[in-house]
Amino acid sequence: MKRAVKVGKIVIGGGAPVSVQSMTNTPTSDTESTLRQILALEAAGCDIVRVAVSSMNEVEACKGIIGKTTAPLVADIQFDYKLAIACADIGFDKIRFNPGNIGGDGKVAEVVAACKRNGIPIRVGVNGGSLDKSVSARFSGAAALAESALNSAALLEKHGFYDIVISVKSSDVRTMIEAYEILDGKCDYPLHLGVTESGSGQRGVVKSAIGIGALLFKGIGDTVRVSLTGDPVREVEAARLILRSLRLDESGVEIVSCPTCSRCNYDMEPIVEELEKRLAHLKKRLKIAVMGCVVNGPGEAADADIALCGGQNGKAALFLEGKAIKTINVSEAVEEILALAEKIS
Repeated sequence: MKRAVKVGKIVIGGGAPVSVQSMTNTPTSDTESTLRQILALEAAGCDIVRVAVSSMNEVEACKGIIGKTTAPLVADIQFDYKLAIACADIGFDKIRFNPGNIGGDGKVAEVVAACKRNGIPIRVGVNGGSLDKSVSARFSGAAALAESALNSAALLEKHGFYDIVISVKSSDVRTMIEAYEILDGKCDYPLHLGVTESGSGQRGVVKSAIGIGALLFKGIGDTVRVSLTGDPVREVEAARLILRSLRLDESGVEIVSCPTCSRCNYDMEPIVEELEKRLAHLKKRLKIAVMGCVVNGPGEAADADIALCGGQNGKAALFLEGKAIKTINVSEAVEEILALAEKIS
């Protein structure tokens, strides 16, 4: 088990539930837009939100955000150690930076001192494009990522700082998986999982699901981010689906639907899509099966809280907790299922 690191009210590692993270993509200097996006991420189920801070003007803008969110906030810093210190002092819940990129041991010591006095952790973030040059001269691929991260952690340990989370992201799924496997065997720091620069839409979701899912299935990983181009709310939705698929998140509605074949005598896809959209707000664990015919329908219905099993002539059987309760018109299916879902949730 990894050591526990507290980020605001969220615990990472130490046996705590796997947390979901995302990152704002609004201009950080636009306090109103950034706060609005953070609140949207919270509503989607994001546990921790990261904000890029690139100037002292942006530090000032963040003062208008600190204390107005439920989710803990992480300041993402590149190169300028003074920004890390300022963000620690104004109330961010964690600092994300790479100690090897800020220009010397003295500057690392100052950042560590700021995080110590404010009681906040540091995430060491190493990507394929930000490797320690001394490491990349001796290692390659996954080994280089892991070694670079451990070297960065050692720079913090040198100053008596151990409140650390580590990530070793790569845009290559195999490299990412292998790097985390190496790291998992060499340290007890909690690990932040992600496939960096995974892309947009289906491609990004698939790459992230494979990389993150493969590691979580092995018990590796304590917090995750699905990195997608575009609206970060979609990152949270994808991450929650990954966790629910592995039974690491017992909240929300799971909809099971068959792929359909010639035995299906009604248009199932619009029903499933409408249910997914209109049940997204429910937090209680609920399983709904939408099936096309009697081949697998009754079996899935027996294992679901609510089930629809299609038949002939525009009719379908509606099940509640494994028992058939009535026959309905397929055209009524969405409203009938929604009514039952609200009733038992």
